Amino acid sequence: MIPTPDQLGAATANVIDRVLRGHLADLRPQPSAIVHEGPQRTVRRYLRPGEERGHRGGAAAKPPVLLVPPLAAPATCFDLRRGCSVAEHLLAAGHPTYLVDYGPIAFCDRNLGIEHWIDDVIPSAIDAVRRDAEAESVQLVGWCLGGIMALLVAAESPARVRSVALVASPFDTSEVPLVAPLRPLVNLAGGSVGTAAYKLLGGAPAPLVKRVYQLAGFDKYVMKPFTLATNLDDREFLAQVEAVDRFMGGMLAYPGRTFGQIYHRMLRRNDLAEGRIVLGDRTIELAQVRAPVLSIAGDGDGIAPRKAVHRIAQLLPNAAEVKIATAPGGHLGVLTGRAARRTTWPLIDDFLDVTASADGSDRAPRRHLRAVA
Repeated sequence: MIPTPDQLGAATANVIDRVLRGHLADLRPQPSAIVHEGPQRTVRRYLRPGEERGHRGGAAAKPPVLLVPPLAAPATCFDLRRGCSVAEHLLAAGHPTYLVDYGPIAFCDRNLGIEHWIDDVIPSAIDAVRRDAEAESVQLVGWCLGGIMALLVAAESPARVRSVALVASPFDTSEVPLVAPLRPLVNLAGGSVGTAAYKLLGGAPAPLVKRVYQLAGFDKYVMKPFTLATNLDDREFLAQVEAVDRFMGGMLAYPGRTFGQIYHRMLRRNDLAEGRIVLGDRTIELAQVRAPVLSIAGDGDGIAPRKAVHRIAQLLPNAAEVKIATAPGGHLGVLTGRAARRTTWPLIDDFLDVTASADGSDRAPRRHLRAVA
């Protein structure tokens, strides 16, 4: 607990830089060019060093990768800060890298359901990437609900999706600690109490979404002042905290109908744990997925714990390949924490490289379990 002179010097320099410059993290976004725009979607291509914004992507040695964020969370989850950016990493590895950004959600969007994203927004983003990259199919990388939506799109549009990598995507909400104590309240009066609440609000407002993320890491949230004080000499740690704070401050709202479907289908009935979800008058079966799938859980994730994420291994009987892995980190940390550069990202790299040239149509389904220390 007694700092060394070197630690005191580093801490003093960090505090001075923070006060004078206003920040320690390099929060500049990766340069990008817009390749498509539409309602609730802006598709961006990340630019290689020296690449002009007006330049068309064109054919590349590797298939294009489309990053799919969840609803309500900022798309900066894939570009948190320089040196800790999934987009920066994929681009450096030679992958033509794209992002679909849904933008802010307004009260007038309250009637939009999950169908809007899996039938329109994400498929149109995939088509925009295919045109720009002159590619037949796209590799999808999704985080949290973004991974679930990406997999539903893969079930409905197999020809356009080469592979799907999921990070922290829960498929069994009975294994989520936050949901278990709330389930009696969720089921109160057949769910009508919750339904009335989200209809009145037009969805789940951004402050509520932010509080849920904070509750999932309540111990870290409460201990944050002490943790900061004891790590004032660690510039990388402080920069990461700063980037995460910016991310948390940018939380968005869930549209009313979409939140209602999540509330009833995923929380109350836990449909996805059985490998399907009912949307209106149709049912999407995960058994329709043919593409190879990678699913990574965070060993410290309170929102999507390992058992909830790894349930997917039993739900894809016809996928060409299913790889299950566990890596260090909480819900955001497993995607873009400081350790992710040595754990999660190499897993994604290997998966993307292996599935870059194979469509999996002539391969028997396979399962792999892998834990990363």
